[in-house]
Amino acid sequence: MTPAINVAKKNKVAHNIHTYSHDESSESYGLEAAEKMGVPGQRVFKTLVVLLDNKDLAVGVLPVSSMLSMKLIAKAAGAKKAVMADKSDVARSTGYVLGGVSPLGQKKRLKTVIDRSAKNYPTIYVSAGRRGLEIELSPDDLAKLTSGVLAEICQ
Repeated sequence: MTPAINVAKKNKVAHNIHTYSHDESSESYGLEAAEKMGVPGQRVFKTLVVLLDNKDLAVGVLPVSSMLSMKLIAKAAGAKKAVMADKSDVARSTGYVLGGVSPLGQKKRLKTVIDRSAKNYPTIYVSAGRRGLEIELSPDDLAKLTSGVLAEICQ
């Protein structure tokens, strides 16, 4: 069990766990997950951590087939500017390794912004806290568990 799965279980949220064989040479963890699970890239969401201008970290959860807009995530998080967070800060604050960062069960709960497109699907897939492990749950449950907000954050 990972902290992400434990959060879903503890809160009695309907979810499914999906595993796939992760290829270490893969350049895009999210696209690899979508391909190996046979799920469209619009339903598999990646978790990106950004540094806001006030020096706080925030999480953007968006389709693996999309690009994060720094301007839009900054606005949604109540900041003027955002940049990608340093890898060591991501690992330290979330407790997860890159490619396995989950929006759930982070060491330090970060402000979370989920791309509005998640509402187009009854369920979405996000990392369950390890490469090769995904958790499928409803966008509403993800927002509830992360205290996240829905906003347009893709370019």
